[in-house]
Amino acid sequence: MRVVVVVAHPDPSSFNHAIASIATGSLSNAGHEVTLIDLYGEGFRARMSTGEWRAYESERPILDPMVERHAGIVKQAEALIFVYPTWWTTMPAILKGWLERVMVPGVGFVLDENQRVRRGLKHVRRIVGISTYGSPRSYVKALHDNGRRTLMRALRFNTAILTRRTWLALYQLDNCSAAKRDAFLKRVERRMQSL
Repeated sequence: MRVVVVVAHPDPSSFNHAIASIATGSLSNAGHEVTLIDLYGEGFRARMSTGEWRAYESERPILDPMVERHAGIVKQAEALIFVYPTWWTTMPAILKGWLERVMVPGVGFVLDENQRVRRGLKHVRRIVGISTYGSPRSYVKALHDNGRRTLMRALRFNTAILTRRTWLALYQLDNCSAAKRDAFLKRVERRMQSL
């Protein structure tokens, strides 16, 4: 399966990057073709420019070569995996900006002859979200976990009808033990091996 792993954390020595490394290694070992997109590492610009906004509904909505490359990768993907920390009850701005700039008409969705939104990611059969949280699960649940909702509901609506979703969460990261972190990495490894 062609798998894209998108990681959104500014520190390459972070636990989120350790998760992304375990995920990509496990997926590769299981025989999948894996592409890693490190948004901070690549210097991805989250902000949509005025020109991009104006081009959004045109025949050519993508103006940036990096966005074009990412869109090409997404168009070939059968699975999308997102690794990020939850900050202020949602995904980092760089990941939200990536969704806004890459999942444009013709990539994330298409418009039919009546301008109705139709699925653009019909080739995507799996979405996996992996996030770390500083807060306890009860707090995250009370605030509706906006990043998870964006990926598991909104993005899912644009993929194949039977796309399977998986969510892996590590709560209270700031206070958890090394043993708990290791156990989480092993859980990620097992889930990626069985993707």
